[in-house]
Amino acid sequence: MSTLDHAPAPFVVSVPDAELEVEDLDPGQIVSGAPVVTGKVLWESADGKQVRGIWQITPGVVTDVEADELFVVVSGRATIEIEGGETLEVGPGSACVLREGDRTTWTVHETLRKAYHIS
Repeated sequence: MSTLDHAPAPFVVSVPDAELEVEDLDPGQIVSGAPVVTGKVLWESADGKQVRGIWQITPGVVTDVEADELFVVVSGRATIEIEGGETLEVGPGSACVLREGDRTTWTVHETLRKAYHIS
């Protein structure tokens, strides 16, 4: 079996224009504001260990426990504070890598949309 048997078929999607679906946000994660999260999974591996998609959050402050993720911000701005670590400023064109298990606080200044890969 070749590695191509496990790869997704080639495709293209307009990240800024993609229609997203509302996702649940645990009220316990909301620090301030009334952020709304939307997203769309574009591809997921058969074992569920890899996911590629688009994610968006409206302004507010939320906490999270991160996955091993690479994302690129398409629009919006946020400050991501990593507990015991760095503070990251992200905006359009930013590529960001987060580590699994990091506890973060996201302050979303402008509705943020990103394309991501989680492994």
